[in-house]
Amino acid sequence: MRLSANQKAFVLGLLVIVGFFFVQSHAFAAGVVSEPGSADSFSLPSVNLNMGDMSKPTELVNVLKIVLLLTVLTLAPAILVMMTSFTRVVIVLSFLRQSLGAQQMPPNQVIVGLSLFLSMFIMTPTWTRIQNDALTPYMDGQMEQKEAFAKAEAPIREFMFGQTREKDLELFLSLSKQAKPQTRDDVPTHVLIPSFIVSELNTAFQMGFMLYLPFLVIDMVVSSILMAMGMMMLPPMTISLPFKLLLFVLVDGWGLVVGSIVKSFG
Repeated sequence: MRLSANQKAFVLGLLVIVGFFFVQSHAFAAGVVSEPGSADSFSLPSVNLNMGDMSKPTELVNVLKIVLLLTVLTLAPAILVMMTSFTRVVIVLSFLRQSLGAQQMPPNQVIVGLSLFLSMFIMTPTWTRIQNDALTPYMDGQMEQKEAFAKAEAPIREFMFGQTREKDLELFLSLSKQAKPQTRDDVPTHVLIPSFIVSELNTAFQMGFMLYLPFLVIDMVVSSILMAMGMMMLPPMTISLPFKLLLFVLVDGWGLVVGSIVKSFG
């Protein structure tokens, strides 16, 4: 199966994010127990499956590296969800389905699949920058590993900064009890990520509220008409659902919702 250029950029970008977290974990493990004179080393660990006693500190370090690597790979789906546009997209589409009152239509698989491909579309410029600035030079041997990860981290941080509210960033800076940063480069990544996630949740809920309004009006009108006609035993949803679907189709609802989601990241 051949991947398109955008799909390759998306996969490479995800690998860079996973690699970035692995490097942070690798640096932490090396700082806990490290071999003398190897504090500045930045090489990936080799895997050696040996069932023996650990008599040297370096053997313990290798075990920690493997454990941290497996942990990072396990968290890869969460990294994809939390550090990209996926969170906002999937929440807004879920609100849309609930506001329509169409139960499980569209199904969860369709909602998640559409959210994933929309995230690929939105994140393509970021992945392309990572590929051009970090991956390609590193694969060609023009850049060291540490420099490549630093170059790859910059576009991701820039994307998250563009969607993070100052209020949320200040909240987590105060919770971390750190001094007020002078520039964006002074903001630690472990502070930026939760700030970005909370900002995405706030934005998604605001968009969801706007989606509910027109459908809420239809529900109120239908309920009032049924009460006036004395048909109180008839569920209003049974009558309002076809009208909501008709309105959604007539105004090209999917185009408006998807367009609004994509433009919200501009």
